[in-house]
Amino acid sequence: MTWPEPVTLRGRHTTLEPLSREHCEAMGEAAKDGELWKLWYTAVPTLDGMKDEIERRLGLQEHGSMLPFAVLDAAGTAVGMTTFMNIDHPNRRVEIGSTWYARRVQRTALNTECKLLLMQHAFESLDCIAVEYRTSFFNQKSRRAIERLGAKMDGVLRNHQRHTDGTLRDTCVYSIIQSEWPTVKSHLRFQLDRERH
Repeated sequence: MTWPEPVTLRGRHTTLEPLSREHCEAMGEAAKDGELWKLWYTAVPTLDGMKDEIERRLGLQEHGSMLPFAVLDAAGTAVGMTTFMNIDHPNRRVEIGSTWYARRVQRTALNTECKLLLMQHAFESLDCIAVEYRTSFFNQKSRRAIERLGAKMDGVLRNHQRHTDGTLRDTCVYSIIQSEWPTVKSHLRFQLDRERH
């Protein structure tokens, strides 16, 4: 049995469903919104590379290290991808990452609800002891978004890996631990209520 198993998570603003090859064309359209592949400090596939990226994620799922999701908006249109990754079954830890969204849904209730659904599943269904987030030191938008969730910085992995342009990346590591989840959950629900009005 794999852990975690594929699952569909539904909210008011978004549905997270298991990523499949059938999402390829819609994901290409979503990535066009903002030409996201041009951001040097993160890795969003080009239109031509979308099929390979989906295959990569599905391959990691087969090996038990990733559980990829297609992110759909309230109308059921694909607007991005997210994953449980760096899955550590013995220690019941996951990272939420490899996330990207079409520009039109960035910094909206959709993102807040995605994180709420993923962490609720991680802490309440999978009994995780911690959920981790990682991003490039230079990805200021992502860092602010992670901090708004209530995650605390664990540290910076210097020269951790390379950016898509080959430059060295310092990776900021954040986490939310199990004991913090009830407060973080209340905070995210408050944020969603505020974003709805």
